[in-house]
Amino acid sequence: MMPIRFELLVFDWDGTLMDSAAAIIASIQASCRDLGLPVPERERAAHVIGLGLKDALSYAVPELPPSEYGRLAERYRHHYLARDPDIELFPGMREMLALLKDRGHVLAVATGKSRSGLERVLEATQLKQYFDSSRCADETHSKPHPAMLQELMQELMIKPEATLMIGDTVHDLQMAVSAGVPALAVSYGAHSRDSLTVFNPLACIDTPQELAPWLEKNA
Repeated sequence: MMPIRFELLVFDWDGTLMDSAAAIIASIQASCRDLGLPVPERERAAHVIGLGLKDALSYAVPELPPSEYGRLAERYRHHYLARDPDIELFPGMREMLALLKDRGHVLAVATGKSRSGLERVLEATQLKQYFDSSRCADETHSKPHPAMLQELMQELMIKPEATLMIGDTVHDLQMAVSAGVPALAVSYGAHSRDSLTVFNPLACIDTPQELAPWLEKNA
């Protein structure tokens, strides 16, 4: 067994552990259609994945006044929950988390989901047992602000150099840079490899099947 380099592994959720990017994009577009708003192109809708809901809506639909965010958010939740039963973890993620936990890593989640949304999906996937802590966008600053990582490191008493952020969006990598934390990018989620490598992650993983071997060897 390789020695542990990073005591704390912080995972993004959507697009990193769960194959939910397509459902998020489709739900944003459908909610805009419901309200007769301009429908964002896929790339624009994909860009907001990982952000808190307010920040996501303001970017995806810049024409929308803040007073209407509540209506659009309600429609988004309606469409996303309708797709939710068909959204699955990427292959091998459950087994990977179990192995990392057995190896002695401390595991955490930093996500743009709300607390209720994360708790619902942790219960549905039965993955809550593997995570020592988590931060959500409705209880602290949204990515790319470094607060999620800073709070997790403070709570778990682990230094930045012993922490690794793993995510599929530029928001994850910007957050890591701001927190002084090394990052691992995955390009099989929401954002392209080219957009991720700009932030100089330790590596960029292109398929879910490559993630566990990389972490076993390098983390």
